[in-house]
Amino acid sequence: MTEHHAQSGARSGPTPQAESSSRQGFIAGPDPTLMRARAAVATLFLTNGAVFANLIPRYPEIKDRLDLSNSAYGLSVAAFPTGAVIVGLAAAPLVRRFTSARVAVAGTVLTSVAMLVASLAPTVGVLAVILFSAGAADACTDVGQNGQGLRVQRAYGRSIINSFHAVWSIGAVLGGLMAAGAIMVGLSLQIHLAISAAAFSTMALFAYRYCLPGSDDGPVVDVESLDDPSGPSVSAGGTPVVLALGALVAIGAAGTVVEDAGFSWATLYLSESLGAGAAFAASGFIAMVGAQFIGRLVGDAAVDRFGHRCVARAGALLAASGMGLALLFPSVPGTVVGFAAAGFGVATLVPAAMHAADELPGLRPGTGLTVVSWLMRIGFLVSPPIIGAVADSTSLRLGLMSVPLAGVVVVCVAGVLPAKESG
Repeated sequence: MTEHHAQSGARSGPTPQAESSSRQGFIAGPDPTLMRARAAVATLFLTNGAVFANLIPRYPEIKDRLDLSNSAYGLSVAAFPTGAVIVGLAAAPLVRRFTSARVAVAGTVLTSVAMLVASLAPTVGVLAVILFSAGAADACTDVGQNGQGLRVQRAYGRSIINSFHAVWSIGAVLGGLMAAGAIMVGLSLQIHLAISAAAFSTMALFAYRYCLPGSDDGPVVDVESLDDPSGPSVSAGGTPVVLALGALVAIGAAGTVVEDAGFSWATLYLSESLGAGAAFAASGFIAMVGAQFIGRLVGDAAVDRFGHRCVARAGALLAASGMGLALLFPSVPGTVVGFAAAGFGVATLVPAAMHAADELPGLRPGTGLTVVSWLMRIGFLVSPPIIGAVADSTSLRLGLMSVPLAGVVVVCVAGVLPAKESG
Protein backbone atom coordinates (compact mmCIF):
# COMPACT_ATOMS: atom_id res chain seq x y z
CA MET A 1 0.00 0.00 0.00
CA THR A 2 2.78 2.61 0.97
CA GLU A 3 5.33 1.45 -1.61
CA HIS A 4 6.62 4.95 -2.68
CA HIS A 5 6.92 6.66 0.71
CA ALA A 6 10.52 5.81 1.74
CA GLN A 7 12.91 6.14 -1.15
CA SER A 8 15.58 7.56 1.15
CA GLY A 9 16.86 4.10 2.06
CA ALA A 10 20.46 3.36 2.89
CA ARG A 11 23.00 3.51 0.13
CA SER A 12 26.02 1.59 -1.00
CA GLY A 13 28.48 2.00 -3.82
CA PRO A 14 28.37 0.40 -7.24
CA THR A 15 29.82 -3.01 -7.94
CA PRO A 16 33.45 -3.34 -9.02
CA GLN A 17 32.26 -4.22 -12.52
CA ALA A 18 30.25 -0.98 -12.76
CA GLU A 19 33.15 1.06 -11.38
CA SER A 20 35.54 -0.48 -13.90
CA SER A 21 33.18 0.21 -16.77
CA SER A 22 32.70 3.80 -15.60
CA ARG A 23 36.46 4.38 -15.64
CA GLN A 24 36.54 3.08 -19.22
CA GLY A 25 33.80 5.52 -20.26
CA PHE A 26 30.94 3.07 -20.75
CA ILE A 27 28.47 1.04 -18.71
CA ALA A 28 28.72 -2.72 -19.10
CA GLY A 29 25.62 -4.86 -19.26
CA PRO A 30 24.45 -6.26 -15.93
CA ASP A 31 25.95 -9.58 -14.89
CA PRO A 32 23.71 -12.51 -13.89
CA THR A 33 24.05 -11.66 -10.21
CA LEU A 34 22.64 -8.18 -10.78
CA MET A 35 19.87 -9.53 -12.98
CA ARG A 36 18.85 -11.96 -10.26
CA ALA A 37 19.03 -9.17 -7.67
CA ARG A 38 16.75 -7.01 -9.82
CA ALA A 39 14.26 -9.87 -10.10
CA ALA A 40 14.46 -10.39 -6.34
CA VAL A 41 13.70 -6.73 -5.60
CA ALA A 42 10.82 -6.80 -8.08
CA THR A 43 9.46 -9.82 -6.21
CA LEU A 44 9.63 -7.91 -2.91
CA PHE A 45 7.69 -5.01 -4.43
CA LEU A 46 5.14 -7.44 -5.89
CA THR A 47 4.54 -9.15 -2.56
CA ASN A 48 4.33 -5.80 -0.75
CA GLY A 49 1.60 -4.64 -3.11
CA ALA A 50 -0.32 -7.91 -2.99
CA VAL A 51 -0.35 -8.64 0.76
CA PHE A 52 -2.43 -5.68 1.93
CA ALA A 53 -4.53 -5.65 -1.26
CA ASN A 54 -5.83 -9.10 -0.36
CA LEU A 55 -7.50 -7.64 2.73
CA ILE A 56 -8.90 -4.39 1.29
CA PRO A 57 -11.83 -5.82 -0.75
CA ARG A 58 -12.89 -7.83 2.32
CA TYR A 59 -13.01 -4.86 4.68
CA PRO A 60 -16.83 -4.73 4.42
CA GLU A 61 -17.04 -8.23 5.94
CA ILE A 62 -14.96 -7.16 8.93
CA LYS A 63 -16.98 -3.96 9.25
CA ASP A 64 -20.24 -5.90 9.25
CA ARG A 65 -18.99 -8.60 11.62
CA LEU A 66 -17.88 -6.03 14.18
CA ASP A 67 -20.95 -3.84 13.49
CA LEU A 68 -18.87 -0.71 12.99
CA SER A 69 -20.14 2.74 12.07
CA ASN A 70 -18.37 4.59 9.26
CA SER A 71 -16.55 6.73 11.83
CA ALA A 72 -15.37 3.71 13.83
CA TYR A 73 -14.34 1.96 10.64
CA GLY A 74 -12.40 5.01 9.47
CA LEU A 75 -10.59 5.30 12.81
CA SER A 76 -9.67 1.62 12.86
CA VAL A 77 -8.38 1.72 9.26
CA ALA A 78 -6.32 4.81 10.17
CA ALA A 79 -4.39 2.63 12.63
CA PHE A 80 -2.41 1.21 9.69
CA PRO A 81 -0.85 4.54 8.59
CA THR A 82 -0.51 5.54 12.25
CA GLY A 83 1.76 2.57 12.81
CA ALA A 84 3.72 3.46 9.70
CA VAL A 85 4.17 7.07 10.82
CA ILE A 86 5.20 6.28 14.39
CA VAL A 87 7.55 3.41 13.57
CA GLY A 88 8.74 4.71 10.20
CA LEU A 89 11.77 6.51 11.61
CA ALA A 90 12.97 3.25 13.19
CA ALA A 91 13.26 1.61 9.78
CA ALA A 92 16.55 3.29 8.83
CA PRO A 93 18.40 2.09 11.99
CA LEU A 94 17.00 -1.39 11.41
CA VAL A 95 18.34 -1.35 7.84
CA ARG A 96 21.77 -0.27 9.06
CA ARG A 97 21.73 -3.02 11.68
CA PHE A 98 20.24 -5.91 9.70
CA THR A 99 20.55 -4.84 5.98
CA SER A 100 17.80 -3.68 3.67
CA ALA A 101 17.03 -7.15 2.30
CA ARG A 102 16.45 -8.71 5.71
CA VAL A 103 14.27 -5.84 6.86
CA ALA A 104 12.18 -5.98 3.68
CA VAL A 105 11.62 -9.72 3.91
CA ALA A 106 10.92 -9.73 7.65
CA GLY A 107 8.47 -6.86 7.22
CA THR A 108 6.65 -8.74 4.45
CA VAL A 109 6.25 -11.86 6.58
CA LEU A 110 5.06 -9.89 9.61
CA THR A 111 2.57 -7.89 7.51
CA SER A 112 1.22 -11.10 5.96
CA VAL A 113 0.67 -12.65 9.38
CA ALA A 114 -0.95 -9.45 10.66
CA MET A 115 -3.44 -9.48 7.76
CA LEU A 116 -4.50 -12.98 8.74
CA VAL A 117 -4.81 -12.08 12.42
CA ALA A 118 -6.86 -8.98 11.52
CA SER A 119 -9.52 -11.26 10.04
CA LEU A 120 -9.90 -12.88 13.47
CA ALA A 121 -10.08 -9.65 15.51
CA PRO A 122 -12.96 -9.95 18.04
CA THR A 123 -13.30 -6.20 18.71
CA VAL A 124 -12.59 -2.91 16.99
CA GLY A 125 -9.82 -2.20 19.53
CA VAL A 126 -8.00 -5.42 18.71
CA LEU A 127 -8.45 -4.72 15.00
CA ALA A 128 -6.88 -1.28 15.41
CA VAL A 129 -3.89 -2.72 17.33
CA ILE A 130 -3.32 -5.36 14.66
CA LEU A 131 -3.55 -2.84 11.82
CA PHE A 132 -1.17 -0.54 13.73
CA SER A 133 1.35 -3.39 13.91
CA ALA A 134 0.82 -4.20 10.24
CA GLY A 135 1.46 -0.56 9.30
CA ALA A 136 4.67 -0.54 11.31
CA ALA A 137 5.89 -3.68 9.58
CA ASP A 138 4.88 -2.31 6.18
CA ALA A 139 6.86 0.91 6.80
CA CYS A 140 9.96 -1.17 7.45
CA THR A 141 9.34 -3.18 4.30
CA ASP A 142 8.96 0.05 2.35
CA VAL A 143 12.34 1.39 3.46
CA GLY A 144 14.04 -1.99 3.05
CA GLN A 145 12.81 -2.73 -0.46
CA ASN A 146 13.54 0.79 -1.69
CA GLY A 147 16.99 0.68 -0.12
CA GLN A 148 17.73 -2.62 -1.84
CA GLY A 149 16.25 -1.34 -5.09
CA LEU A 150 18.46 1.75 -5.03
CA ARG A 151 21.53 -0.45 -4.46
CA VAL A 152 20.65 -2.47 -7.54
CA GLN A 153 19.94 0.70 -9.52
CA ARG A 154 23.36 2.15 -8.72
CA ALA A 155 25.00 -1.09 -9.77
CA TYR A 156 23.08 -0.99 -13.06
CA GLY A 157 24.20 2.58 -13.71
CA ARG A 158 20.77 3.71 -14.96
CA SER A 159 17.30 4.36 -13.58
CA ILE A 160 15.20 1.27 -12.87
CA ILE A 161 13.45 2.29 -9.64
CA ASN A 162 10.22 3.26 -11.45
CA SER A 163 9.91 -0.27 -12.81
CA PHE A 164 9.87 -1.59 -9.24
CA HIS A 165 7.00 0.73 -8.32
CA ALA A 166 5.12 -0.39 -11.42
CA VAL A 167 5.56 -3.99 -10.25
CA TRP A 168 4.12 -2.92 -6.88
CA SER A 169 0.98 -1.85 -8.73
CA ILE A 170 0.84 -5.25 -10.43
CA GLY A 171 0.99 -6.84 -6.99
CA ALA A 172 -1.83 -4.64 -5.75
CA VAL A 173 -4.01 -5.61 -8.72
CA LEU A 174 -3.11 -9.27 -8.18
CA GLY A 175 -4.08 -9.05 -4.52
CA GLY A 176 -7.37 -7.36 -5.36
CA LEU A 177 -8.18 -9.99 -7.98
CA MET A 178 -7.33 -12.78 -5.53
CA ALA A 179 -9.72 -11.27 -2.99
CA ALA A 180 -12.48 -10.85 -5.58
CA GLY A 181 -12.00 -14.44 -6.70
CA ALA A 182 -12.11 -15.69 -3.12
CA ILE A 183 -15.40 -13.85 -2.58
CA MET A 184 -16.88 -15.25 -5.80
CA VAL A 185 -16.11 -18.88 -4.87
CA GLY A 186 -17.22 -18.40 -1.27
CA LEU A 187 -13.80 -18.89 0.32
CA SER A 188 -13.83 -17.83 3.96
CA LEU A 189 -11.89 -14.72 4.93
CA GLN A 190 -9.55 -16.67 7.20
CA ILE A 191 -8.68 -19.38 4.67
CA HIS A 192 -8.21 -16.79 1.93
CA LEU A 193 -5.78 -14.69 4.00
CA ALA A 194 -3.95 -17.80 5.23
CA ILE A 195 -3.29 -18.77 1.62
CA SER A 196 -2.17 -15.22 0.85
CA ALA A 197 0.18 -15.09 3.84
CA ALA A 198 1.76 -18.46 3.03
CA ALA A 199 2.20 -17.71 -0.68
CA PHE A 200 3.69 -14.23 -0.44
CA SER A 201 5.84 -14.94 2.61
CA THR A 202 7.35 -17.88 0.74
CA MET A 203 7.99 -15.69 -2.30
CA ALA A 204 9.71 -13.03 -0.18
CA LEU A 205 11.88 -15.58 1.62
CA PHE A 206 12.90 -17.09 -1.72
CA ALA A 207 13.72 -13.66 -3.14
CA TYR A 208 16.04 -12.96 -0.20
CA ARG A 209 18.51 -15.54 -1.53
CA TYR A 210 19.18 -13.37 -4.59
CA CYS A 211 19.29 -9.89 -3.04
CA LEU A 212 22.63 -8.09 -3.00
CA PRO A 213 24.70 -9.24 -0.02
CA GLY A 214 26.51 -7.01 2.43
CA SER A 215 25.63 -4.00 4.50
CA ASP A 216 23.85 -0.82 3.46
CA ASP A 217 26.03 2.21 4.09
CA GLY A 218 24.73 5.71 3.64
CA PRO A 219 24.85 9.28 4.87
CA VAL A 220 22.95 10.31 7.98
CA VAL A 221 20.14 12.71 7.16
CA ASP A 222 20.06 15.77 9.39
CA VAL A 223 16.64 17.40 9.37
CA GLU A 224 18.07 20.36 11.30
CA SER A 225 19.63 21.50 8.02
CA LEU A 226 16.27 23.08 7.34
CA ASP A 227 17.41 25.83 9.69
CA ASP A 228 20.91 26.09 8.27
CA PRO A 229 21.43 29.82 7.65
CA SER A 230 24.41 29.20 5.41
CA GLY A 231 22.36 27.77 2.56
CA PRO A 232 20.09 29.55 0.08
CA SER A 233 16.67 30.43 1.45
CA VAL A 234 14.87 30.16 -1.86
CA SER A 235 14.46 27.37 -4.38
CA ALA A 236 15.51 27.59 -7.99
CA GLY A 237 12.10 28.97 -8.91
CA GLY A 238 12.31 31.79 -6.39
CA THR A 239 10.01 30.19 -3.80
CA PRO A 240 11.31 30.15 -0.20
CA VAL A 241 12.58 26.66 0.62
CA VAL A 242 10.21 26.19 3.57
CA LEU A 243 7.22 27.17 1.43
CA ALA A 244 8.44 24.94 -1.39
CA LEU A 245 8.66 22.01 1.01
CA GLY A 246 5.15 22.74 2.23
CA ALA A 247 3.81 22.77 -1.33
CA LEU A 248 5.61 19.52 -2.13
CA VAL A 249 4.16 17.90 1.00
CA ALA A 250 0.71 19.05 -0.17
CA ILE A 251 1.28 17.45 -3.58
CA GLY A 252 2.46 14.18 -2.09
CA ALA A 253 -0.33 14.16 0.52
CA ALA A 254 -2.90 14.80 -2.23
CA GLY A 255 -1.66 11.68 -3.98
CA THR A 256 -1.97 9.63 -0.79
CA VAL A 257 -5.49 10.96 -0.11
CA VAL A 258 -6.61 9.75 -3.55
CA GLU A 259 -4.90 6.39 -3.04
CA ASP A 260 -6.54 5.96 0.36
CA ALA A 261 -9.97 6.69 -1.12
CA GLY A 262 -9.49 3.72 -3.43
CA PHE A 263 -7.90 1.53 -0.77
CA SER A 264 -10.27 2.16 2.13
CA TRP A 265 -13.56 3.31 0.63
CA ALA A 266 -14.03 2.23 -2.99
CA THR A 267 -15.33 -1.23 -2.08
CA LEU A 268 -17.66 0.12 0.60
CA TYR A 269 -19.00 2.89 -1.64
CA LEU A 270 -19.75 0.55 -4.52
CA SER A 271 -21.37 -2.10 -2.32
CA GLU A 272 -23.22 -0.07 0.31
CA SER A 273 -24.03 3.18 -1.50
CA LEU A 274 -24.46 1.94 -5.08
CA GLY A 275 -25.59 -1.64 -4.43
CA ALA A 276 -22.88 -3.45 -6.38
CA GLY A 277 -22.37 -7.14 -5.67
CA ALA A 278 -19.64 -8.12 -3.23
CA ALA A 279 -17.31 -9.50 -5.91
CA PHE A 280 -17.82 -6.63 -8.37
CA ALA A 281 -17.46 -4.03 -5.61
CA ALA A 282 -13.72 -4.79 -5.59
CA SER A 283 -13.48 -3.48 -9.17
CA GLY A 284 -13.21 0.15 -7.99
CA PHE A 285 -10.01 -0.55 -6.09
CA ILE A 286 -8.69 -2.77 -8.89
CA ALA A 287 -9.44 -0.11 -11.49
CA MET A 288 -7.63 2.55 -9.48
CA VAL A 289 -4.41 0.60 -8.92
CA GLY A 290 -4.49 -0.81 -12.46
CA ALA A 291 -4.74 2.66 -13.98
CA GLN A 292 -2.04 3.86 -11.60
CA PHE A 293 0.22 1.11 -12.92
CA ILE A 294 -0.36 2.26 -16.50
CA GLY A 295 0.30 5.86 -15.44
CA ARG A 296 3.63 4.82 -13.98
CA LEU A 297 4.60 2.98 -17.15
CA VAL A 298 4.07 6.06 -19.32
CA GLY A 299 4.92 8.65 -16.65
CA ASP A 300 8.69 8.78 -17.23
CA ALA A 301 8.31 9.48 -20.94
CA ALA A 302 5.63 12.10 -20.27
CA VAL A 303 7.77 13.89 -17.70
CA ASP A 304 10.78 13.87 -20.02
CA ARG A 305 8.71 15.52 -22.73
CA PHE A 306 6.45 17.90 -20.79
CA GLY A 307 8.05 18.31 -17.36
CA HIS A 308 6.83 17.44 -13.86
CA ARG A 309 4.69 20.56 -13.54
CA CYS A 310 2.62 20.01 -16.67
CA VAL A 311 2.18 16.28 -16.07
CA ALA A 312 1.13 16.84 -12.45
CA ARG A 313 -1.44 19.49 -13.36
CA ALA A 314 -2.87 17.44 -16.22
CA GLY A 315 -3.09 14.35 -14.00
CA ALA A 316 -4.69 16.32 -11.17
CA LEU A 317 -7.29 17.75 -13.54
CA LEU A 318 -8.05 14.26 -14.82
CA ALA A 319 -8.46 12.92 -11.28
CA ALA A 320 -10.62 15.85 -10.17
CA SER A 321 -12.89 15.83 -13.23
CA GLY A 322 -13.15 12.05 -13.55
CA MET A 323 -14.01 11.39 -9.92
CA GLY A 324 -16.03 14.60 -9.64
CA LEU A 325 -18.31 13.56 -12.49
CA ALA A 326 -18.64 10.05 -11.05
CA LEU A 327 -19.80 11.49 -7.73
CA LEU A 328 -22.13 14.06 -9.28
CA PHE A 329 -23.79 11.42 -11.49
CA PRO A 330 -23.46 8.22 -9.43
CA SER A 331 -23.54 4.83 -11.12
CA VAL A 332 -21.54 1.65 -10.69
CA PRO A 333 -19.78 1.78 -14.11
CA GLY A 334 -19.19 5.54 -13.83
CA THR A 335 -17.67 5.16 -10.37
CA VAL A 336 -15.30 2.43 -11.55
CA VAL A 337 -14.19 4.72 -14.39
CA GLY A 338 -13.87 7.59 -11.92
CA PHE A 339 -11.53 5.64 -9.67
CA ALA A 340 -9.51 4.60 -12.74
CA ALA A 341 -9.18 8.25 -13.80
CA ALA A 342 -8.08 9.17 -10.26
CA GLY A 343 -5.46 6.41 -10.16
CA PHE A 344 -4.04 7.34 -13.56
CA GLY A 345 -4.05 11.03 -12.70
CA VAL A 346 -2.07 10.74 -9.46
CA ALA A 347 0.40 8.12 -10.71
CA THR A 348 3.33 10.56 -10.91
CA LEU A 349 2.50 12.91 -8.00
CA VAL A 350 4.47 11.28 -5.20
CA PRO A 351 7.60 10.61 -7.32
CA ALA A 352 7.44 14.21 -8.60
CA ALA A 353 7.23 15.61 -5.07
CA MET A 354 10.14 13.44 -3.93
CA HIS A 355 12.26 14.37 -6.94
CA ALA A 356 11.67 18.10 -6.49
CA ALA A 357 12.32 17.90 -2.74
CA ASP A 358 15.62 16.14 -3.30
CA GLU A 359 16.71 18.91 -5.68
CA LEU A 360 15.94 21.85 -3.35
CA PRO A 361 19.03 24.02 -2.78
CA GLY A 362 20.34 24.89 0.65
CA LEU A 363 19.50 21.52 2.20
CA ARG A 364 21.88 18.75 3.08
CA PRO A 365 21.65 15.65 0.87
CA GLY A 366 18.49 13.66 1.53
CA THR A 367 16.88 16.21 3.84
CA GLY A 368 14.14 17.44 1.51
CA LEU A 369 13.33 13.90 0.39
CA THR A 370 13.11 12.68 3.97
CA VAL A 371 10.89 15.55 5.12
CA VAL A 372 8.44 15.15 2.24
CA SER A 373 8.38 11.35 2.51
CA TRP A 374 7.65 11.58 6.23
CA LEU A 375 5.04 14.34 6.24
CA MET A 376 3.00 13.18 3.25
CA ARG A 377 2.03 10.07 5.23
CA ILE A 378 -0.38 12.46 6.92
CA GLY A 379 -2.70 11.92 3.97
CA PHE A 380 -3.03 8.22 4.80
CA LEU A 381 -3.35 9.04 8.51
CA VAL A 382 -6.08 11.70 8.50
CA SER A 383 -8.05 10.76 5.40
CA PRO A 384 -9.92 7.64 6.71
CA PRO A 385 -11.36 9.20 9.91
CA ILE A 386 -12.31 12.45 8.12
CA ILE A 387 -14.10 10.63 5.31
CA GLY A 388 -15.75 8.34 7.86
CA ALA A 389 -17.00 11.27 9.93
CA VAL A 390 -18.38 13.04 6.84
CA ALA A 391 -20.01 9.80 5.70
CA ASP A 392 -21.77 9.34 9.04
CA SER A 393 -23.00 12.91 9.20
CA THR A 394 -23.99 13.18 5.53
CA SER A 395 -23.04 10.44 3.06
CA LEU A 396 -20.01 8.52 1.84
CA ARG A 397 -20.60 10.05 -1.57
CA LEU A 398 -19.94 13.49 -0.10
CA GLY A 399 -16.96 12.18 1.88
CA LEU A 400 -15.32 10.99 -1.34
CA MET A 401 -15.35 14.56 -2.62
CA SER A 402 -11.90 14.61 -1.00
CA VAL A 403 -10.62 13.08 -4.26
CA PRO A 404 -11.53 15.95 -6.62
CA LEU A 405 -10.57 18.45 -3.90
CA ALA A 406 -7.12 16.87 -3.72
CA GLY A 407 -6.81 17.32 -7.47
CA VAL A 408 -7.70 20.99 -7.17
CA VAL A 409 -5.01 21.46 -4.50
CA VAL A 410 -2.37 19.99 -6.81
CA VAL A 411 -3.40 22.26 -9.68
CA CYS A 412 -2.99 25.27 -7.37
CA VAL A 413 0.45 24.42 -5.96
CA ALA A 414 2.05 22.48 -8.86
CA GLY A 415 4.02 25.59 -9.85
CA VAL A 416 6.64 24.53 -7.30
CA LEU A 417 7.51 21.55 -9.51
CA PRO A 418 10.15 21.92 -12.25
CA ALA A 419 8.79 22.81 -15.68
CA LYS A 420 11.07 20.28 -17.34
CA GLU A 421 13.42 17.53 -16.33
CA SER A 422 16.89 18.84 -15.58
CA GLY A 423 19.92 17.26 -17.22
